[in-house]
This record gives sequence, C-alpha cells and structure tokens, in this order.
Amino acid sequence: MKRLSVIPERCSGCRICELVCTEQHFHVNNPKKAAIRVVALYPNPVIRAPIVCRQCDDPECAKACPVDAIKINDGLVTIDPELCTNCLACVDACPYSAIFTHADIPTPIKCDLCSGSPRCVAACPKAALELADQVKDQPQVAGKGIEYAPFRKLHVQGEGAAERVIRYADGGGSR
Repeated sequence: MKRLSVIPERCSGCRICELVCTEQHFHVNNPKKAAIRVVALYPNPVIRAPIVCRQCDDPECAKACPVDAIKINDGLVTIDPELCTNCLACVDACPYSAIFTHADIPTPIKCDLCSGSPRCVAACPKAALELADQVKDQPQVAGKGIEYAPFRKLHVQGEGAAERVIRYADGGGSR
C-alpha cells in the first residue's frame, strides 16, 4: 500500500495542497476543511510541513473509537460516517495530529488518499508530497512546533554573548 510521504525541505508553504483537498472532497475553497494541513515552524528553522494521515498499520485512532467507526480497508484507514458519533476520541488519539475537525462537517476529517490518486501530490508545485511505498522521517506536530528527524543543530556563541542553538533542516540531497 502506498502512503503519502512529506518532504518538508521542499515545501514553500503555498497551501495549494489544502485547497485541492477541499475542492476534491467538499467542492469549496476552504483550507480549514482539508485533510492535510501545512504547519509552519518559526523562527529557526523556518520550515513548513504538511501534516497528513500516515495510514498506520495499527492506528491509535481506531483503538480509541468507542463505536468502531474507524476501520482499515485495503490498507487505508477510513471513518464510517454512518457509525461515527463525532465524539472526537480519534482526534485526541492520533499521535501525529493528523485528524482534523470543522464545524460544518459531521465527522472528523482525515486523508483518504483520493482513492489512490491524491490530488495534492499532483498539484504541489515543489514536489513536497509523494505517493511512496516506504515512508520515513515524517514531520509531526509536537507541542507548539514540529519534530522532524533531519533537523540538525548548530551551536553559536559570539564574544560575550550567551550560546544559542540554531536548528535547520538538512535536506541530505534527493530522497
């Protein structure tokens, strides 16, 4: 099963992925209804990272659902709108903060990979999103920032100044 892979070093923060997602699923231009969200981390490093469902093999969201509305179908984690009570236990349980809500939508919002051909991948002008067999080193929301394995630290200390740490994303060439 292919999954959506995010390459934050390439993301410009344009949020086109959010727009095509809402157009595909809700026929509106409203990024707050998207199943993918671009999160920015400032000041060091300035990096933007799309956050999206990872289609986990053993999803915490499904374990938390009190009515078993979340199932794995052909490797895709889905929410059955007929069973979902909108209790939002799945939103709280997702370790990647990749299930979203909107007041106009009766169930939580998560990526369904657009039936195998994600529009966000095709629309991304920087190729920051890929459909891949192997997904690793994905960014995730952590507190008020983003955790991402390729972050590196540079310790800087000026004369008479306190040491400061600058974090940056090491792209490591092509992925």
